[in-house]
Amino acid sequence: IDVNECTSENPCTQTCVNTYGSFLCRCEPGYELEADGVNCSDMDECSFSEFLCQHECVNGPGSYYCTCPSGYNLLDDSRSCQDINECEIRNFTCTSQQTCFNIPGEYKCLDPVRCEEPYLQISENRCMCPAENPGCRDQPFTILYRVMDMVSGRSVPSDIFQMQATTRYPGAYYIFQIKSGNEGREFYMR
Repeated sequence: IDVNECTSENPCTQTCVNTYGSFLCRCEPGYELEADGVNCSDMDECSFSEFLCQHECVNGPGSYYCTCPSGYNLLDDSRSCQDINECEIRNFTCTSQQTCFNIPGEYKCLDPVRCEEPYLQISENRCMCPAENPGCRDQPFTILYRVMDMVSGRSVPSDIFQMQATTRYPGAYYIFQIKSGNEGREFYMR
């Protein structure tokens, strides 16, 4: 008569399966059977693949979970992170004169545009140099300020934005140049 070792002594640390004349030990999901065939040890799922989680994988007993950096939420797939738009949910500390600008993981408070002499402010992001002012002779007619969100991790080279000259002012000529912020020569114009 077969002795059921699983009920009499249960030598396994997790699940015991009786067989004719012997027994087998099995482990629960997230654990693996050790070389002794009896004990189960935690399986480190995070060490199997770097693609389990978008940001960080944290191993736990019998399982794992994903975490996101500050300023991001974990999505319903429990592995992907999404930026929290503090400006959209109004969770920011900008003054009423400043503009909230969302950036990955946080936000920035942008001060309003201030036009320098001889320019006059004609809208919240546009400055104009009046033609009748002699100080405007060799200056751009208008300066337009735009703030853009650039997503990291994009393939390069790629176009970031496009500007186009207008034919509205006959005899005008246009010069496009990067005035500042390109000290490392990461950007170029064509």
